[in-house]
Amino acid sequence: MQDISIETGRLLLRVPQLADFDRYAELLGDEEACRYIGGHQPRAAAWRKFLQMPGAWAVQGFAMFSVIERGSGLWLGQVGPWRPDGWPGNEVGWSLHPDAWGKGYAREAAAAAIDWAFANLGWDEVIHCIDPANLPSQRLAARLGSRNRGPGRMPAPYENAAVDIWGQTRDEWTINRETSR
Repeated sequence: MQDISIETGRLLLRVPQLADFDRYAELLGDEEACRYIGGHQPRAAAWRKFLQMPGAWAVQGFAMFSVIERGSGLWLGQVGPWRPDGWPGNEVGWSLHPDAWGKGYAREAAAAAIDWAFANLGWDEVIHCIDPANLPSQRLAARLGSRNRGPGRMPAPYENAAVDIWGQTRDEWTINRETSR
């Protein structure tokens, strides 16, 4: 597997590691934190879901990064490129542990991940699949410069989930990136 990492002012974005799992399991065990990402899951189910990202890194060469607070080494969440089979586009998504909310980490990490995706994956646009009721994610997408393109359709088993597709092109990101940091 690739050894890719990105450093920002406060964060390290890197490929997920086994040591990240306990905090990931806490995130997936929190009902509020998982309301818009498929619902909370017990630890055993969280383990299987955790393996998706390292597996995607190994198979397709990209996936969400683990987001680590540089000062403490604490796992804060996952942010980055994500494109499962049948997905409505090239997504940069995010999910953070509740104790990392409201500190600007998601915006800092998402901006770095968008930069990386455009520089390394050849994408011409990024999207964010956001539940219409998820106001914090909508605000983050807007701060990143993305706009709501309207309702989208997710693949099974999420085909009945309400989702709006937010997004922007590479050219728009070139303009928006300075205000999104």
